[in-house]
Amino acid sequence: MFDSTRPSSHLGSALYMAELVYHNAVRSVRKIHRNAFVAIVMNMLQTATFVLAFYFMFSVLGLRGNALRGDFMVYIMTGVFLYMTHVKTMSAVLGSEGPASPMMQHAPMTTAIAITAAMLSALYIQLLSLFAVLFIYDVAFNPGVIRQIDDPIGCLGMVLLSWFSGAAVGMVLLAAKPWFPTPVSILGTIYQRANMIASGKMFVANTLPGYMLVMFDWNPLFHTIDQSRGYAFLDYMPRNSNIAYPLYLSLALLMIGMMGEFYTRKHASASWNARR
Repeated sequence: MFDSTRPSSHLGSALYMAELVYHNAVRSVRKIHRNAFVAIVMNMLQTATFVLAFYFMFSVLGLRGNALRGDFMVYIMTGVFLYMTHVKTMSAVLGSEGPASPMMQHAPMTTAIAITAAMLSALYIQLLSLFAVLFIYDVAFNPGVIRQIDDPIGCLGMVLLSWFSGAAVGMVLLAAKPWFPTPVSILGTIYQRANMIASGKMFVANTLPGYMLVMFDWNPLFHTIDQSRGYAFLDYMPRNSNIAYPLYLSLALLMIGMMGEFYTRKHASASWNARR
């Protein structure tokens, strides 16, 4: 009666793992609100609020002339969408179930499933919000703006790279979180706030002088945002960023995070919270 059935083939194991990831991803989405639809709408409103806030800020400060030739809202969206995807994914991975979580007491559950579910749920919500906001802007405010984007597939690729880099940063912080919970939480908040400026979404990277460029080119999000604008605007060719840097840095951070998480999982204990 208490025997558990496990798939006997590799395909069955893969489908079994995919089902677990799916159900945990749904659970991650419902963490925001009991109703999944309301959770998605809340994220869409947050994204739209960011876009409108930057639009009015640029307009009041008279910085619209510094933007690229083309639709101004697309210029803002290429920064806000990638920023939101990056930091939301980092926060989702950092807040995923750890090795000492009560959820890990259930036999099929593992930290790998929890992390993967957090990553995919963040990607799902951000992509849905992106397409919804862009569709509403295209239909209600500027018909045909989507067709004006030079390379939509390239822009989507930069969104995915921003998601991947955010997950890699979150993995490193997640591995260190059981050892230093308070400092890691503070560091994660500082990273999110710093990226409001360090991501480069408020200016064009090609206009930066060399002494200012070194203040931003360490950030993988700076590269993905600048590259996405190169794909979005026909007349813009990014010179101060590339795709290889955020990709290789994300892979390196992901490997470091996975090794740290493996070590932490072997030593984590539920009594840590009682001692701290």
